[in-house]
Order: sequence, then C-alpha cells, then structure tokens
Amino acid sequence: MTMMAPGGYPTMPTTPSIGPALPRHGEPGFSVFSRRVWPLNPLAAAPLPFVLIALAVGLIGTALWRPTEHSIGYLVVGVMVFAAVYGTAGRRPARVEVLGIAMTLALLAVPAVLAATWVNALCIVAAWLIGWHTLAGGRTWTAVLAGAFVAWALPARVIGWVQRAAPRRVHIPQLGRVALVTAVTCALVFVFGGLFAGADPVFDKLVQNLVPTLDTEDIVSRTVVFLLVLVFVLGGGYLVRFPPRFDALAPAPGRSVPRWEWAVPLAVLDVLFLAFVAVQATVLFGGRAHVLATDGLTYAEYARQGFWQLLWVSALTVLVIAVVIRVASRAAGADRRMLRLLVGTLCATSIVVVVSAIHRMWVYQDAYGFSTERLMVIAIELWLGTVFVLIAAAGIRMSGGLGAPPACGGERSDRGDNSGRWLPRAVLLAGVAALLGLAALNPERLIADRNIDRFERTGQLDAAYLSGLSSDIDPALHRLPESVRQCVSGEPPAGKPWYLFNLSAARADRAYIPDLPEICVPYWPSY
Repeated sequence: MTMMAPGGYPTMPTTPSIGPALPRHGEPGFSVFSRRVWPLNPLAAAPLPFVLIALAVGLIGTALWRPTEHSIGYLVVGVMVFAAVYGTAGRRPARVEVLGIAMTLALLAVPAVLAATWVNALCIVAAWLIGWHTLAGGRTWTAVLAGAFVAWALPARVIGWVQRAAPRRVHIPQLGRVALVTAVTCALVFVFGGLFAGADPVFDKLVQNLVPTLDTEDIVSRTVVFLLVLVFVLGGGYLVRFPPRFDALAPAPGRSVPRWEWAVPLAVLDVLFLAFVAVQATVLFGGRAHVLATDGLTYAEYARQGFWQLLWVSALTVLVIAVVIRVASRAAGADRRMLRLLVGTLCATSIVVVVSAIHRMWVYQDAYGFSTERLMVIAIELWLGTVFVLIAAAGIRMSGGLGAPPACGGERSDRGDNSGRWLPRAVLLAGVAALLGLAALNPERLIADRNIDRFERTGQLDAAYLSGLSSDIDPALHRLPESVRQCVSGEPPAGKPWYLFNLSAARADRAYIPDLPEICVPYWPSY
C-alpha cells in the first residue's frame, strides 16, 4: 500500500515503533556501548528494597570507613558491598565469582593488618581491579582491561535504573534541580541569618546555641565516602543483573603470516637468550666468590646496573610472545610444533633471566641492606617468572585452529584455538597471589630484620631509613640494644576508634624521642 505525498510522489507508510525508544545522548540510561556488547533495557527498574539497602550501606560506610586511614574499615565496607549486591541478586554467585570475591576481600584485609603504606596501596588498587572484573565478568584480556574502567560507564545507566525504582505516583526531581534548590536555600539562610545575627546580640547567641559547630572538611569527606559506597553497591547490583559482554570488544582473529616471517626473528632471539644463559651459569654457580674474584667487578656494578636491564628484558619478552602468538598460524601440525619449540625455548630461557635478576638483587641487598623498592621489584620478577610458566603451559595445550587465541586478546571463536582461554584469569590470579604473598611476608619487618642482621655482622645501621618505615618493624627493633634502639624514632601514639583498627598500629611500641642523643650520630649520617 502506498500513499501520495504532496507533489504527487508515492511514499511507503512508516512502520510504527514498538515499545519505547532507546535513550538519546544526555538522557538517563544513555550508553556508548552497542547492544551486542551491553544490551540496555530502558524499562528496567531497580528493586526498591535493593535501593534502600544501598542507602543503608552507604550511611554505615560513611560512619565506619575513612579512605585515608588504612584500617579494618576497608574490609568491613567490602563485605557489606558484596553482601548487598549478591544477597539481593536472586541467584548464587558462580564459582569464578566466589573466587573473585575471596581474592578481593583478602586484598582489602591487608590494610587492617599492615601499616606499610605502599603495600596497602598496591592491595587496594588490586582489589579495585579484581572486584570490578568479578562483577563485570569476561575471559579475554579485553574484558580484563575494560573491567577496570567499567565504574566510569555505570552512572549513565544506573541513574535512570534507580529513578525508575520509585512508585509511579512519586515524582522524583532531577538531581541537578535538587542541587540548585539546596544551594539557593543555603545561600539565603547564610546571608540573612548572618545579617540578623550581626544586628542583634541576643539573636546571635541563639544562633550559636542552636547551630552546631561544623567541620567542613569532615562533611565533604563523609559525603564523598557515602557517594563512593553508593556507587559500589548500585553499580555492582546493576552489573550482576545486566552483565556486559566485554569479550565481544576483543579484536577479531587477525590474518596469520607465513611461518618463516615469525620463526626467523624468534629463532635468532632464542639464540641470543641461550648465549646469555650460558654466561649466567658461571655467575649463578659462582656466587659471591665470582663477584669478588672478577677484576673490577663490584656489587654495585654487578647487581644494580644489571638488574633493571633484566627486568626490562622480562617485561618485553612477554610482549614479544604475545605478538608472535597473535600472528603465527596453528593450522598445520608443523606450525604448532615450531611454535611450541621456539616459544617454549624463549619461556625457559626467560625464567633463567628472571632467576639471574633476582640473584643479582639478592646479592646486592645482602651487601648493602634491604629496602622496600628492592623487595618490590623482586616480587615483580617472581610474578613475571610465573607468567612465563603459564604461557608455556598454554603452549603445551595448544590445539589447531585459525586466528589468535583469547589469551592474546582474541575473541572466542569456534574456528580458533581456545586452549588458552584460561590464561588471562590465571595471570590475574598469579598477580594476586604474589601480592598477598608479599603482604604475608610483612615486607617492612623483613627489611628491618635483614638490616639488623647486617648490623650484628658489621655494626652498620641506617637508623634514618628505619625511622621512615611503618610500625610493622617495631617487633624487629627489640633485637637491637636499647642504646641503639632509641635511635629509630617513631610517631607518637594516637587513640583511634574501633573502626580504624589496624593490627600493626595496635602493637606499636616504638619510643617517640624528639631530640636524638649523641650516640645516634653514627647511625644518622645527616644528623
């Protein structure tokens, strides 16, 4: 059936739209993601009991959590957020979600035990990554990276979802209008109240008695905490009900290149690694005697100058392996055997490079003392060594197929090799295990113990450096003579409420001495 438009030209009748249109830019619920990646239901409304629970958790979090204080508050808020999200989801969390929740809470428990700022900061950042990845899901590297930034994409969806939770007869004004009305009201009360107080001393006294003393900084910080906790609960609740498919954003399998184009440079790199490993065998088995016997070779030249280069070698090798697996074909058996041989050799020699780097730094620390930076980079090298083992394991299980496996960022395909789908999550798990292992070692106390061991051997002690460490080292300081122990100064103790509890701070017993005695001069070079 046709219709005649003005001017005599026939037109086809327009098809009436079924259902509401998707939100446009600027409207609540608008999203930049396509329906293939993250379907959007513009009619969905948050359950009203869940919204009330989120508000309650936000208020409790405001009272108990101080982000600037490393305390048990991080763990308490984490438990409440996951309980509110999954307790109202109407389903049990999957096994991978249970593992992600456990890892996130374990990372958030570290600030309740240790006082080392750098360790706690690393654990908090890792908890952010693992927590959002647990809620968003996904198997590929693309999903892992997207999960870290999903929190910034949630407000556009969650605001409309929450607004539709109210009964239809209740009109909820827009957030911007509420803020404007609140600001105008406060401005009017402040201006006219101040004028009336200045005009009448009796009214001024009445205002001072009725209006409590407000700490602006405390009000702002508590408001920020409330909004943060609210975002965690509402955003998590939305993700478990409407999970994205970030795996669909992964790049499609690329076109493979001929075997010789990737095999030749990789084989030459393998030869170079084998030559370095052969040279390192003398150093690894020679140890201290080799370092001292080599003419002109000092600990600093041997360890400090070589360690950072080897750290870069380990990191770049992971990138090289990812590119090779991406472009190499695995359609034929000869291709797979060649890939296993060359990549396996590179992984094996890279593990030796990791061992050499750790050996160099350990020798250097044994001679010059331990520090937080040196211990942290050793943990990074251990994690990189584990990554090489995981890559080798994925290569052993490699099967035939076209394209790149999801382990290298590719999307799962029925035509492709999916034997490495587990690798991204395994690398994340290895990273969390390395971080929790570092925290379990109590690194700053380990550093203090090793420096005190060096003091007992040589009589040398850097009390200035130890004084800059946290209360984690206080139990180790009891090994020092009392006259030397007083040279390691500390912060004066301060009483804190239970929700700011930190085990290390509760056990701290370091003396606070504002003026160091003369005996401390040898241990404080700049004193």
